[in-house]
Amino acid sequence: MSNSKVAEFTAPGMTSESATRTIDLLDNRMVALIDLQLTLKHIHWNVVGPNFIGVHEMLDPQVEVVREMTDTIAERIATLGGVPIGTPKSIVDRRSWEDYSIGKGLVKDHLVALDKVYNGINGDHRKTLEKLSELDPVSEDMIIAQLADLEQFQWFVRAHLESSTGELKTK
Repeated sequence: MSNSKVAEFTAPGMTSESATRTIDLLDNRMVALIDLQLTLKHIHWNVVGPNFIGVHEMLDPQVEVVREMTDTIAERIATLGGVPIGTPKSIVDRRSWEDYSIGKGLVKDHLVALDKVYNGINGDHRKTLEKLSELDPVSEDMIIAQLADLEQFQWFVRAHLESSTGELKTK
């Protein structure tokens, strides 16, 4: 299944080439966010140990916000003349990272792993911003807003891993 632009139109004032490049960048972010929302829910179901309830309850609001981000990106892809494809197999086929590897696990183990997930998501959002700044300011603005929320979510995770001296305890 291809996610390439199929419509004969795009947003007024935008070239077809810019739209196609923007769609490709947004598709990558959509795949990452679908993966993130499923990973967050997986952790929510499988986290155990001290501070379980705080982490368990912290994750559901993140899932909901990330789900909204995914929907916003999919709708932007469609607006630009693309086809947002979110079927399970297509998501797995298009992602370039390994699956989350922890099943049932302690709070700290999940949060250390989730911090790494956020490193990837947030770093890739920033790389996408560099490219979108030349292609589509509307999509760039959308990703900037998402990154603000995603970085805050990572801060929530890191607050559980941080020592009183500011050291991140990832071991």
